[in-house]
Amino acid sequence: MQSVIDAVLNHNLRALIESIGYFGVYGVIFAESGLLVGFFLPGDSLIFTAGFLASPNVGFFNIWTLLIGSWIAAVVGDNVGYQFGHKVGKSLFQKEASLLFNKKNLVRAQEFYERHGGKAIVLARFMPVVRTFAPIVAGVGKMDAKRFMIYNFLGGTLWVWGLGLAGYFLGSLIPDVDKYLLPIVTIIVLISIAPPVWHLYKEHKMSMFAKAWLWITRLVRYGA
Repeated sequence: MQSVIDAVLNHNLRALIESIGYFGVYGVIFAESGLLVGFFLPGDSLIFTAGFLASPNVGFFNIWTLLIGSWIAAVVGDNVGYQFGHKVGKSLFQKEASLLFNKKNLVRAQEFYERHGGKAIVLARFMPVVRTFAPIVAGVGKMDAKRFMIYNFLGGTLWVWGLGLAGYFLGSLIPDVDKYLLPIVTIIVLISIAPPVWHLYKEHKMSMFAKAWLWITRLVRYGA
């Protein structure tokens, strides 16, 4: 337990993963995929680093045990989130003043899934925070369960196996890759947060444009 605390305090992801082992990795992936409290967990960098620790040059994990278990955790986690949203999630939108949700978010989610459907479930896997809420919102929006599971399987496979194998092969091919692990993980984190940041920027930009246009129309109206 002390080793886990030390790893967290020192921001040492490798030491943290080595401390929590297989089931710790599975637990983090499950929580981030389907539990509201898991939105802050570092799924992308965790899977990549765990894959690196499974490379022949390190050999801390068995790559098959790691990937299969992580994939199951990701798929089951998303399914739990979907079922939660399907059964009780709508009540989260009943209150106007809610910390996480409101009625506008429900309407937006329904419209979003009507437009993008399964594509949204797959893409959300690679977007921190969004991947935690995506299955819940899909359940609230009454997305077809079979359709959801198909894209859940696809998204979970691309996410876990893609990042895990990237870490595995990088650890196998680059000598002394330990020296570069931190900057590589930092790049992965920056890439993963780029889509939501860009989306927020565009929303803010459009909001500012709409306000400016409103003021212009008012000035023209009163000037006339």
